Amino acid sequence: MEGHTAKDGQALISDLLSMERKAPAAIFLDYSTVSRRDSESWAAYFKSYQALRTIPFFLLAGEITDEVKVFTKQCGFIDEVVTPACTEQQLKAKVEFISKIKRMQSVQGEKMAMPRAHYKGKGVSNFLKRSLDITAASFGLICAAPIMLVIAAAIRMESKGPIFYAAKRAGRNYKVFKFYKFRTMVPDADKKLQQLQHLNQYATDGKGPVFYKVSNDPRITKLGNFLRNSSLDELPQLFNVLKGDMSLVGNRPLPLYEATTLTTDEWVERFLAPAGITGLWQISKRGKAEMSVEERIQLDINYANKNTFAYDMWLMVNTPFALIQKDNV
Repeated sequence: MEGHTAKDGQALISDLLSMERKAPAAIFLDYSTVSRRDSESWAAYFKSYQALRTIPFFLLAGEITDEVKVFTKQCGFIDEVVTPACTEQQLKAKVEFISKIKRMQSVQGEKMAMPRAHYKGKGVSNFLKRSLDITAASFGLICAAPIMLVIAAAIRMESKGPIFYAAKRAGRNYKVFKFYKFRTMVPDADKKLQQLQHLNQYATDGKGPVFYKVSNDPRITKLGNFLRNSSLDELPQLFNVLKGDMSLVGNRPLPLYEATTLTTDEWVERFLAPAGITGLWQISKRGKAEMSVEERIQLDINYANKNTFAYDMWLMVNTPFALIQKDNV
């Protein structure tokens, strides 16, 4: 659905809801005609009508410039920028995928209202956890800066493509954020994932939870092998910790295609815990190909149910023993 102004678009939605009793599949805002008043109007509109926040909201732009990026960041209701290069098939896939993610966040947000009681009475523990995150991440980035510069130069010399890998991940309460790592694979590795499904070490029948982990992944570069086996590829996640998207200890944030398969009451508890760089799964089963999907999720749920500052400290102490992997996963 697209209107010339915010009021036009909102009037069209009202007509659609009252006359046909259904919501639009998506809303598109034209960047070339949008005003600050329009953006403020849409923000207030979604704040007033919470049920409509599950509708995908796209910004139409001729190209993605710095100005467009700033505008998108200021408007928290915009899900993605669409340019003329986006095909009809790609747009349809985006609408379906974002719709599913937003519905998942909305529904599971309500279901999580009661389980959050796990965190009541842990004010001191949470304060200590966040304080440690900020202090350790800041100190770590300062100390690791020379190493990170060397790694960045080595990645650039080895292959063409970006130095960092950035992708959307789902963390605590299904919060979606941009997750950073050093790039360890060939460019466009994500597009080749479907070709490697037969190598997935997690058995799946296409139903229920889905995880992808490929042993000796052919997409990984030679330098990438070293970075992964030494866990140096995860150093940029310290920026995520400083931003508050992640913690030093928690459950690993999941790619959205994995998170969308974990929305049932049986598995939702694993998202009660904060996203973390290291955690119970890493020190218990990292690199073990025989681990089942259910076993991995149960480890995440166990951590979510009993995490404390003292428990986090124990996990951090035991993390170094899991840093060197025997299997390239």
